[in-house]
Parts: sequence; C-alpha cells; structure tokens
Amino acid sequence: MQHAMQIQILKDLIRSVDEKQTCDAGRVVVNPVASYTSEALAKQEWDTFFANHPQMIGLSGELPTPGSYITINDFGIPLLATRDADGKFHVFVNACRHRGAHVAAEARGEQARFTCPFHGWTYRNDGKLMGVRAPEQFGAVDKACLNLVELPAVEKYGLLFAHPKIDGTLDVDALLGDLAPELETWQFDKAIYHGETVLDMPVNWKIANDTFGEVYHFSTLHKDTLANLLHGDVATYKEFGRNHRICLASKYLDTMRHQPEENWSVTDGAVVAYYLFPNVQVVVLNRMIALARIYPDPKKVGQSITRVSHYAIPHIAAHVVDSGEIQKLSGENLYQIDTTSRIEFNYEASAELFISTVEHEDYYMGTRSQAAANSGLVEHFLFGRNEPALHHFHNNYRAALGQPPLAEYRP
Repeated sequence: MQHAMQIQILKDLIRSVDEKQTCDAGRVVVNPVASYTSEALAKQEWDTFFANHPQMIGLSGELPTPGSYITINDFGIPLLATRDADGKFHVFVNACRHRGAHVAAEARGEQARFTCPFHGWTYRNDGKLMGVRAPEQFGAVDKACLNLVELPAVEKYGLLFAHPKIDGTLDVDALLGDLAPELETWQFDKAIYHGETVLDMPVNWKIANDTFGEVYHFSTLHKDTLANLLHGDVATYKEFGRNHRICLASKYLDTMRHQPEENWSVTDGAVVAYYLFPNVQVVVLNRMIALARIYPDPKKVGQSITRVSHYAIPHIAAHVVDSGEIQKLSGENLYQIDTTSRIEFNYEASAELFISTVEHEDYYMGTRSQAAANSGLVEHFLFGRNEPALHHFHNNYRAALGQPPLAEYRP
C-alpha cells in the first residue's frame, strides 16, 4: 500500500477514535434467514459462485519453488496446482487420463513428476504424459493427446487463481477492479507460507463471511481477546466494485499519533482486511497475512469449511516504537522489543490468537445464529448502519443471483 494511503487511513482511524464514530451505511436493512437455510438457494449459489466462477486458491507462497505442488478439493473437482521447472503456475484436474485415479495424493509437496498409483502412468509437473507402463501390452496411444486436463490459471499480484471450467474466463484485473493497484503494492508474492488451519463448522458459508464484515461485536464478544489490542466500534470502509476493504484501529494508534508521519505504517496502527468476491478474506496484520477461503458444503446448507492459510510478510519492515506502550498492549506476547526499540513480531502467537478467536468466538457465535435460522421461528436478521460491509456482500451476491437488494428496515 502506498505510504500516502497508509497515512490517510491512519488519520481517518485516529479521527474516528477521537470522535467515537465508525463507517456508516446510512440505514438498517433486513436479511431473510432463508439466505442461510434454503436448499434451492444453496444449489444456485454453488452453481454460480463455485462450480462456474473463478477461484482464488492462495498466494504465490503456496508454491514457493519449481517442483512445488498443492492439491485442492473444495469446489467440486479434484485439482492439482503445480509450479513447473520454469517456474510457471499450472492447475490440472487431478485425474490420470487412463482411469481417473488421483495422480497426487498428498496435500502439498515437491515433485518433478507424478506417477498414478493405479497403473503407473507418469506425468511431468507441466502436465505432459511422459510414459505409459507396459505399452506393448496396453496398446498404442497418442501421448500428446493424453496430458493432464489443464484448467485456466493465472498468477498475478502474488495471487493464484483458477477456473473450474476448461473454457472458463479468467481475467484477474476484471475480478479485482480498482482494488488491483492497491493489492499489487503489498508485494504478496514475497509472503512466506506457514501452514493452514481448517475450520469445518455448522454455519452457512455466508454467516462465516459475515463474521469478517463488522467490528460492532468487538467490545462484547472479543472483550477479553482482540478488544485488548483493537478499538471496538471503529473502522474505515471502502468499496471496490464487488470487493471491499475494512481497516480496524489498533490501540497502538494512541502512541503512533505522536510520532513523525514518515514513521507511520498501516500495519503497525491498523488491521487491513480485504474481501474478494465471492468467498475470500485477506487479513493483513503486522508481519503476517491470514487468507480465509470460505466454501459451502454442497450437500448441507448449514455447513461450511473455512481454509485459513497463514503467511509471514518479513518484507514489510518493523518500525520504531515506544517499547513501554506496545508491551502494555501485548497481553498475548504478540510483540517483542529489541534493543533499538523496533517491533519484533511473534508470528506464532499472532496466528494462534487469530485462529482461536475466529473459531471459539466468531464461528461459535455463528453456530448460534445458524441454529436460530434453522429453527424456522426467526424470519430475518438485521444489518445495522455500522455494518456496511454486510450490506455490500449480501447485495452483490443477491444481484449476481437476480435477486432484489436487501429491504430497508422500518421500525
């Protein structure tokens, strides 16, 4: 993110803290709970947003070196993503062209070639069929026509995208719109992969998305966790077409405001959270990224899987701080201070706090919301004026399905 934009965001957050204000959608709207329970709607969503829509599958650090691969099974077909010997990113259907067995069984690894465990056909990591075992017995085949089935795949701005259809259109700049230049400045291609956490929870995928879309709950639900580090009821918000950005105010802003602006960093004074349509949350914290990809269970409308990939971003420099102030805020030992009073980020502690908070507080509360929706006794939920990201997310997905926007609540 350009430094001028970082300064503007931090000034906006400081003003919001001082004036006790937050982003404002201008009205309260009504969201029918059928959005979270309708099986017919869930089928339409699956077809529109997952089976026939481009998917972001991770950052470039998922495939750090030539020979790296990952397997994916989240949107209806088994996929194999590779980085070939020349460093090019590919996505294939993870199926041998003989009888369809998976050619890669592990979640990730490094291999120059893949041998089908069923009959021993071998493929290079660029998808080319290298060999058919015992060809004199099997019969003549045209190997050039039996490569792994390749799907549209693009690596751009440090983001990895694939389309689940062979003839699918994949235009990353069209997907990101005006947000693309800002994402490029983060240099996500330098982020280092540090593992994945999977949350398989009895919540509709949109309830899971909703939990990332507002800070109204921080002062109550997170009073003993994130509220120690972040100001509740304070956020800035900006839409970029179907995507949006929310910035949350760190309590370190109270110290930062007294430092020279040239030393300000948005990752010291804020949490920057991007929503990428339809199901991705990219949360940039100090020295780390949490990338949440949220998928519905295609067989159960009230179930979803969230895959949170963790990345370190050491290329974003730490900044000089008041060590006493930052230590007072760091109840979870998220930061350490070296002898030059620079922030030394404790990556593991921050990742643990993020996941435990999402799973045991946000998503747990989401299961209560799902149970209320499932009861059939609650007709609708409300999205407040201070929850514009929820208005935006639901209205965009409704528009994509040909539905009217959310109706305004009339007390």
